[in-house]
Formats: sequence, C-alpha cells, structure tokens
Amino acid sequence: MNSLLLALAGAVLATRPPVAVTNRVVPRPGISVPAADPKDPVEPEFRKLLAADDEAQAEADKWIGENKAYAEKGAGITEAALSMRIRQRFESVRRAYEDFIQLHPKHVGARLAYGSFLGDLNKDDEAVKQWERARELDPLNPAALNNLANYYGHQGPVTNAFALYDQVIELNPKEPVYYQNLATTVFLFRKDAMEYYRMDEQKVFDRSLALYRKALDLDPDNFVLASDLAQTYYGIKPQRLKEALTAWQHALKVAGDDIERQGVYLHLARLELGAGQFDVAWQHLHSVTNSMYDTLKSRLVRNLEQKQKAATNAPPASPGAKPEPASGKPPGS
Repeated sequence: MNSLLLALAGAVLATRPPVAVTNRVVPRPGISVPAADPKDPVEPEFRKLLAADDEAQAEADKWIGENKAYAEKGAGITEAALSMRIRQRFESVRRAYEDFIQLHPKHVGARLAYGSFLGDLNKDDEAVKQWERARELDPLNPAALNNLANYYGHQGPVTNAFALYDQVIELNPKEPVYYQNLATTVFLFRKDAMEYYRMDEQKVFDRSLALYRKALDLDPDNFVLASDLAQTYYGIKPQRLKEALTAWQHALKVAGDDIERQGVYLHLARLELGAGQFDVAWQHLHSVTNSMYDTLKSRLVRNLEQKQKAATNAPPASPGAKPEPASGKPPGS
C-alpha cells in the first residue's frame, strides 16, 4: 500500500485522525552527505564505501520483496531468519565504515553517512553520536544539523528540532527538504510549537502551511511534497475546505502516474462530498478504476449516496401531524 493510499484510508476512516496514528511522521529525507572535494585523494575510497552501502540496502530490499512473494505462495523463510540474513549482510558494511573512520576520523561525510546507516538499522543512539561528531568537526554543516534535528523530532526534546531546523534553513535557504521537515514537525507537535514560537494554534497551522508552500516553491513538481501539504488540511480545524481542494488539485497536476492520480481523485471526491459538490465528486469517483482503491472507493460511494439522498429528500412528517400555516399562526387567529 503506497503512502497516498495510507493517508486516504486514515482520512476516510476518521474525521480527525489522531496525530499518533497518522502515517505522516517526522521524515528521514534530508539525512544527507555534503558534496566532497573531488581532488581529495580519499574521495574515491569514500565513494566506494557509499556504493557498498547502497548495494547492501538494495539487496536487503530485494530479499524482503522476494520473501513476501514466496510467503504469499506458502513458501519463504521466517521473519527471524530473514532479519538475521539482512543483519549479516549489513555487518560487512558496518565494519567498512568503522575501518574508514578509524583511518580518517575527521571525515565529515563519512560521519554523516555512517550515522544514516546506523539510523536505518534503528540504532539511533549510535547514529546521533556520529552526527554530533560531524557537527563538532563542521559546526555550520547543514546536513549534520538537519540529521540531528530529525533525531530530536523523533526522540525529543522537540524544541531542539525546531531550533536546529531554523538554523539549517538560515544556512541553506534553497533546500526544500529542510522546509518540509520543519513544516511536518511544527504540525505534528503544534502544542510545543505554540509555546516555542509564542503563537496560537491557528498561527501554528499557518506557519506549517507556509513552510510547505515554500518547499513547493523550490520543488514545484514534487508529488510527495504536494500530497504532504494537502494531507495536512485533514488535521486543521475549523476546516479550510477551499484551500484543501486547491492543494489536492495541485497534487493532481504533478502526479507522476495513474496510481497517484487515482489516489488524488479519491481525496478530491471526499472533500467535494463534504462541500456538497456531488456531481463533481461522482466524476472523480468514476475515474477511479484501479482495484487497489476498491475498498476506499466503495466507502466513499456509500457516503456520497447517503449524503445526496439526505440533501434531496425532506425528512418525513410525523404520522397524523398537521401542516403548519405559512404565517406560523393557527387559522382564524
């Protein structure tokens, strides 16, 4: 199930899904490695290390996909056996990182990359040590600060994440993912954001949306970013229906394939249903033909039929009730 489908499922199943169960969590994008000097004699060795990391990650993903396919046919290995196989595969990469860092302890890129590798293995406490060391070596390195902000967004205190993201944006105001990360963190932890930025909840919503829009200005064709902004409106009360529809319409324009487009059609239909735009909602629902959306489409169809019927049929009068005069006064008064 893709992220858009997960988001739609949450939106359809609840009017206001709790933040704790939303699929939108503080993102890992932005865990990055700064560009290295191509003239550095250590650079070829470092790039070889990164390639080994990528190869191991790709191989693990392949094993997971293959085992899932085998399991659906009654074959495959246990999750424990698969996890052990993956850990063994990653162990050689881990040793390679440690050997490299032992030889080049002041290599900032290696510290950042190794931290990201450890984070992918859910070894967050070890990862943050590498990022802290990278910051010590290069105090104004945006990637190091962003990675630490991501860590504090997950582990707390979240105020550290706010401060670091603000600093990162000041250092590199042209990187969209930094705005996206801060937007998501502000939205998810809005009570903390209200206190930290000294603003009320509606202003916090405004700040989060403005950050998303800034990210989109820098990367206007990014569908994930566009849908992330649009999904934010599900958590805003009172509802900003017109803005939400505009956001999903933009997401539709930048959708990369038919699966993404059909997912957006469902989001649009849900909002149009709430706005009483029944004809447009039906048009969007009829455009959804992929079977992966069948359950959600059926639920929206039922809701649309019920709302349309309620809007066109007046409630029945009570048995034996007499019609009320137009003036509201009894006859002859």
